[in-house]
This record gives sequence, C-alpha cells and structure tokens, in this order.
Amino acid sequence: MSDAHESHHPSQPEPHLDHRAFDALGMQSVGPDTIDAAIAAAGDDLVCVFFWGVDCFNCEMAKKAILADPDKLRVLNLRWLHTNVYAHPELGRRFGLHGIPVFLFFHKGKKLGRATGWHGYGQFAAAVGNARLKAEGKPLAG
Repeated sequence: MSDAHESHHPSQPEPHLDHRAFDALGMQSVGPDTIDAAIAAAGDDLVCVFFWGVDCFNCEMAKKAILADPDKLRVLNLRWLHTNVYAHPELGRRFGLHGIPVFLFFHKGKKLGRATGWHGYGQFAAAVGNARLKAEGKPLAG
C-alpha cells in the first residue's frame, strides 16, 4: 500500500482548504511584484494581508475559522490580500515576520498594524478597529 500520491510537494497546488478560505472573503493572491500595487488599488479601503504558509498548523486554524463564519469577517469591510511566505520569503523579511499566520493592515499604502496568529474573532476585530482609528488619525482604544 503506497501513499506516495498523498505526499505534499511545494510544487503542487495548496490544499483545497486554502482556496475555500481565500474565496470566502474574495482574497486576492499577491507576491513581491504585486503587493504594493494591490494595496494602492484599494484606495480608501482598509487592506488586510494574510501571510500564511503551506503545512502551517496555525494558518490552517485561521482558515478554518474564516470558513466557519465568513460573514463575521465580511462585515469588517476589509480589502483582503493573501500571500504564501514560504513561496515568497522576501516578503517575510520585508515586513519583519517571525512567525505565521500574520495579518497586516494597510491604508493608502501605510502599514497601520498587525494581528499575529489567530486568537479568535474578538482579537482580530479589535486589531481591525485599532487600524481604522490609526487610519483616521484618532487615538487607539485602550
């Protein structure tokens, strides 16, 4: 009994779960050559970039949470981008990432904050709220 067809190689497409989570929020895939233009194209929208990797347990937990209740995240009105930092390690270096998943927030090209890891909707929504306050030039919530 061979399970060779089960093995996962980086050259193969990511597991289907990745794409279901990305599709649920209309996430645009970006890389080193496209991330800045995609952030700029968001205009006045708050952008969330989901940095993930293949076979990253905590990334899979985040994707499962997204799939479990995407409407909860849709109401935050984010422009979603995503990138596989294992495929694009230069992005991890550029943004000083020391682990994944990481969600970075941008407004008009300026980085406004981050949510490191997935610690539930409440923490994520609070990070989004703080990024919005920064975008508006208001003091952060305590």
